Order: sequence, then structure tokens, then C-alpha cells
Amino acid sequence: MKARSATIKFSLLTKISDYAQLTKLRLASLVVFSALTGYFFAVDVANANVLHILWLIIGGFLVTGSSNAFNQIIERDLDKLMNRTADRPIPDGRMEIGEAMVVAILTGIIGLFILWFGLNPLSGILGGLALFSYVAIYTPLKRVGPIAVFVGAFPGAIPPMLGYVAATGDFGLIPGVLFATQFMWQFPHFWAIAWKANDDYSKAGFKLLPSAQGKGQISAMYILLYSIFLIPISLTPIIFTEMDFLRMVLVSIAGIVFAWYALVLYRKRTDEAALKLMFASFVYLPVIQLLYLI
Repeated sequence: MKARSATIKFSLLTKISDYAQLTKLRLASLVVFSALTGYFFAVDVANANVLHILWLIIGGFLVTGSSNAFNQIIERDLDKLMNRTADRPIPDGRMEIGEAMVVAILTGIIGLFILWFGLNPLSGILGGLALFSYVAIYTPLKRVGPIAVFVGAFPGAIPPMLGYVAATGDFGLIPGVLFATQFMWQFPHFWAIAWKANDDYSKAGFKLLPSAQGKGQISAMYILLYSIFLIPISLTPIIFTEMDFLRMVLVSIAGIVFAWYALVLYRKRTDEAALKLMFASFVYLPVIQLLYLI
């Protein structure tokens, strides 16, 4: 009896783990965090609507999870070719396409329903645009060329804008500059990932580095330039609101440190330098978003 109970518990935990991997739960957490920073950029904590925050978190997780699930369904045969993705539930054979499709469709529909009716229609529209552009446009373009990174930056930059719109129901300059900051951040962030995983990506025919020469000086130069451009753009949410000098200094310092890692990659052009830049990008974004709020 105990053995059977342990087996059922193990199977349940395995299934939960597979669903978390299918929907990329850790990546979805970063997306939801960005959406929450956009929300609190518009609303003081004392005036926040707890129910709206809950709907934003749940809806954000579900729509992001749906996007990731559809992505893995479409790329299931390509995922088998790469070391970094071969152990995902679908290519590894732990999950059938039909089951994954049910998860993707249900999470997408429920998530969009929550954003539309729990928050406001504009939030639902932004969530739908992010889902559609990521699945139907970005995913197929990954084998075409670096244009995929540009296209993918649009749905990737929607979360903070969606969070602001969820709080206000309106679109304007401020959600636009929040969008612009996250949009620009994605280029050095994703190119650092593409540099480190370039050999693996090549097995699936993905062409994501900005230069046809791959891991060379031109790609490193683009990464450095976008990291430098990110510094003034990251100041715009402060410039167009309260012009707080201390926060401008701190955000600038964070940008300079991030650009330094990009400079190291330009000088060394090694996988190790790309990995450090990738981790720096994971730290940089939540740091400046918290600086916007504190």
C-alpha cells in the first residue's frame, strides 16, 4: 500500500514538473514580475487593488505558459536535435502532443479571459497580441534569421506595459517608455543566450546572432552597442515622471555595469564572457524595475 502511494505521489510530482517545464514556469515568473512593476508604477501600494493584482498574476502566468507550450509543440522535432531541449516533456516522449495542446489552449483561453474581464479589455488585447506574435510570428522566424530577435522583442516587452494598462485602463507615454526599456534590453539579453547556445541552435537551424559570421566581432559589436543604447532608454521612465536624480544615477550605474559585461564579451569573444553577460542581464532588469518603484 505504501509502495503504491509512493508511486502515485512520484507520478504526480513528475507530471507537475513536466507541466512546469512545458510552460517554462521560471521564465513566466520573470514575465509576471515585469508586469507587476508596470502595475505598481501606475498605482501606489496603498491604493492597489488586491483582486486586480491577483488577476494580473494568474492571467500573466497562464498566457505566458500558453505561449511557451505552443512554442514547444511547434518546435518539438527541432527540440530533439538540441542538448538543451531534448529532455523537454514532448521530445522526450513523456507527454503526448494532444495533452500538450489541451494545456496550451486552456491556459491561453483562461488567461486571456481573466485579463479581459478581470482587469480590462485593453489588457486582454495586449495579452492576445503577445500570445499571437510569439507563437505565430516569432517562433517560425527563428530559422529564418536574426529578424526573429527583433520580432520576438515585441511580445517580450509587453508585460510592463500590460501591468500599467491593467492598473489604469489607458495607454499613453509612460507605458510606452516602460515597453521601450524592456524592448531594448532583450537584444543583448537574448544575443548573449544565442552566443552561448549557438552550436546547439545550429543543430536545429536557428540563426539568431546578429551577424552571419556567428560568434565573431560583428555580433559582439552589436551586443555592445545595444547595451550602451539601453542606458539612456532605461532613464526615460524616470525622466518622464518625477525626475528623481538619485534614481537616475543608480539606474545609470546599473546600465554601465551591464554594458561593461558586453564590453568584456566584445574584447574576449568567449562563451564564458557571454554566459556572464547573460546572468548580468537576468539581474539587471529586475534591479532597474525595482529602482523605478522604490
